[in-house]
Amino acid sequence: METRELAYFLAVADELHFGRAASRLGIAQPALSKAIRRLERRLEVSLFERTSRVVTLTAAGQVLAREARTALDAVSAAAARARRAGPGDPHLVLAIKPGGDAGLLPAVLAAYENEQGVLPIEVVFAGDRVSMLREGRADAALLYLPPDDVRGLDTEALVSEAPVAVLPVAHPLARRPGLRMADLEGESLHKYDPAAAGAVGGLSELMHLIALGRTVAVLPRSLTTPLREDLATVPVTDVPPSALVLAWPAHSTSPSVAALARAASKAAAGTSAAAADRR
Repeated sequence: METRELAYFLAVADELHFGRAASRLGIAQPALSKAIRRLERRLEVSLFERTSRVVTLTAAGQVLAREARTALDAVSAAAARARRAGPGDPHLVLAIKPGGDAGLLPAVLAAYENEQGVLPIEVVFAGDRVSMLREGRADAALLYLPPDDVRGLDTEALVSEAPVAVLPVAHPLARRPGLRMADLEGESLHKYDPAAAGAVGGLSELMHLIALGRTVAVLPRSLTTPLREDLATVPVTDVPPSALVLAWPAHSTSPSVAALARAASKAAAGTSAAAADRR
């Protein structure tokens, strides 16, 4: 199959109307219909159920719609990464959420710079880090599990963080050694998502609202440091920890990406050892 055929098919799959799909593609409708019929003959399946009034995807068409989108994204991503590795300005792009590095980024970059023969690294702060990886706009990203979707990506686990409840120091629960989510029932609970767009940008505002007694929050511990003097943290024992991972496209053969994964693992191990020594 040609990428052009897949693009034609996806246009019809999205629009479920040959006329609108042809207009979107900038081609004549008969040419589009002919291309889809040729694709169906090649695959020996019907991709669409057609009537005079509606167009719907068959079961085979639904499968191809998923796979074709992945294939086209992979082709575009490969082209983007090839251009970035070219002679003009070869570099590696690392996508992270502002503040979403659990304090590891300086150590990761320092360890990466000690690697031999690696490309210069550009750090890009963004909310759509998974999309950047899939579309080739980034070579690696720092993600949180949950909630980020890392299907089709390789990952290196860096930090696992048990969540803590953030409360005003005067709150009745602030002196507890630990809490369960049931203890927070009746509270105005802010469910913080470290992967959400704008999440970290609003962190200082969230802390201010907690100090005012307007809300409480459950957060990864790294996002609470340094902690305001008018706030307290208490471990939440029945919420799974969140994991910070370095992710990159599966089957990557880039020596610089491999070096970044080594650097991130080394930085995480060093941070864990330092934390253990402090304890």
